[in-house]
Parts: sequence; structure tokens; C-alpha cells
Amino acid sequence: MYLSWNKQTVTDFSDENVNTLYDQGYVLTREHKGAMYQTRSLRIALSEFKLSSENRRVLKKTEELKLTPFPLPYANYHWSIGKLGKDFYETKFGKDTFSANKIKELLTDPNKSNFNRLFLYEHDELEEIGYSIVRETNALVHYCYPFYKLDTPLPNTGLGMMLRAILYAQGEGKKYIYLGSFQRPSDTYKLQFAGLEWFDKKGWQNDLNKLKKTLGGSGAIAV
Repeated sequence: MYLSWNKQTVTDFSDENVNTLYDQGYVLTREHKGAMYQTRSLRIALSEFKLSSENRRVLKKTEELKLTPFPLPYANYHWSIGKLGKDFYETKFGKDTFSANKIKELLTDPNKSNFNRLFLYEHDELEEIGYSIVRETNALVHYCYPFYKLDTPLPNTGLGMMLRAILYAQGEGKKYIYLGSFQRPSDTYKLQFAGLEWFDKKGWQNDLNKLKKTLGGSGAIAV
């Protein structure tokens, strides 16, 4: 169950409106065109972001990865991309988590998709390793729905992809990169980045100890 305090459907997809709503804790979702949820959103203030020694270690271990952004609709879509995403989410989170048809829809149908970029990750030998579906404006990048080959020999592939997205957003002069929500114990890996902020239903906070307590002692989500 996705944590949401409020929901709305928007028709104004201008950068100004999207930036304002993200600043209010809303994020665009895959549910339907214009669907936004207000959630315990995580973002990095990129003016405050600096690589830690652990970040550098991950980048070194995944130095073969190259990020290339493509506009959506994605002209080179192939059924194997949808299958890769379906298999990834099914393995990680259970059956029927993310269908191949929904991934195809997000990447190819602008009348149904809320996203406008695809991040393609390739190996040095030009082997396609993974993807992330992205919303980008003049001020932000929303990095979401990453998936990759689970049999890749590269260690730390998921973190390597996320770090390259952060560096891309910083290099493009964005103010923020959004990393999804914080709602389950498995999300704690997102807390390792300098400049991290989280939305508490009223505003943005940077007390990560308080954020961790939202999980509760049993790992349940405190809404």
C-alpha cells in the first residue's frame, strides 16, 4: 500500500506548477494521467550535496555504468524493456507489482504517462543494464521506477544508478532531485546522501533520526 495523505489529479503540467506541487510533498505517479499523491517524499537539495567516501566507493565499483537520458515517448522501445521491469519488480516485491504493459504505457503513450524522460544505463561494452523512468523540469528531477538486470555481475547496481542520476541532476543545475517516498524499512538506503530532506505532511525536515522513527519499532509505517 502506497503511503498517501492526499491525492489530486492535475491538468497543468507546466514546470512552474509541477515544481510547486512537488514542493508541497506531492509526486506524480503511474496510476493515471495527472495522478499525484502527497507522501513522505524524499529529496536532495543539490546545492548541499557532496559525495561521501561511501558514495565514491559505489561509483568506483560501478564505474562501467553510463547514464544517457532520452525523451519520452521512447522511440527505441522494445518489449524486452517491459519484461525486464516486470521481472525485476516481481522478484523484488511480488507478483503483479508492475506489469510490462504499464511500463510500455509510461514509456510510449504521452496521453497516459506523467513522465518525460527515460534514463538508460549501459555497460562500457554498450550492454543495456537498467532503466529509470523520470519526470524532469527546469528545477527538479524525480528519479523513480528504476529496474535493472538482476543477473548483472556489477555490484551495487541500484545505488550506482541512483548516484549517477543525482550527479546528472546536479550537473544540469537542478535545485532538487526527488528519490520517491520513505515508508518501509527497505527505504533506509536512501538516507545516505548529503543534503537530504523529507516531507512530514506540513513541511520539509532534515532530522533523519526523526524520520527513522516514522517506521515504528515493528517496522510499521506511522502515518
